[in-house]
Amino acid sequence: MEDLLQVGAITSPHGLKGEVKVFPTTDDPKRFLDLKKVLLDTGKEQIPLTITSVKFSKQMVILKFKQYNHINEIEGFKGKSLFVTREQAVPCEEDEYFIADLIGISAVTEEGEALGQIKDVLQTGANDVYVIAGESGKELLVPAIKDCVQSIDLKNKTITLRLLAGLRD
Repeated sequence: MEDLLQVGAITSPHGLKGEVKVFPTTDDPKRFLDLKKVLLDTGKEQIPLTITSVKFSKQMVILKFKQYNHINEIEGFKGKSLFVTREQAVPCEEDEYFIADLIGISAVTEEGEALGQIKDVLQTGANDVYVIAGESGKELLVPAIKDCVQSIDLKNKTITLRLLAGLRD
């Protein structure tokens, strides 16, 4: 399991005083109101940052970090990701999972047929969709609904699925 969980990605500077626009990758952008610290992944290092203010604008979150006070200091962060530790993460409810924990687990049918591994989770308006990469390279899209998902075992890294008619087509 991943020790760090992504909560957002910086899209651009906001204003001249070192604020950044962040596209939230968390289910609830309001969680930033309770968040005090994040890790900025520059690709070369992880920089701990302290959040001093949070604002909302449309689907974006505007953050100000204690460490930066000018646009020139944060311009290079465009496209970089923000992470929290697992301890900082909002706990999952029953039958909820972090996407990072699902990526790479093996998918099998109720009958034991190996389907491949989850390579991505698409978040649609209605429900998530698991993208399963098969051995042949072909992808299978399975909706994350109770009719399809029979069980998820993170300890053994497996998901058991019931494939509804038409999903293999």
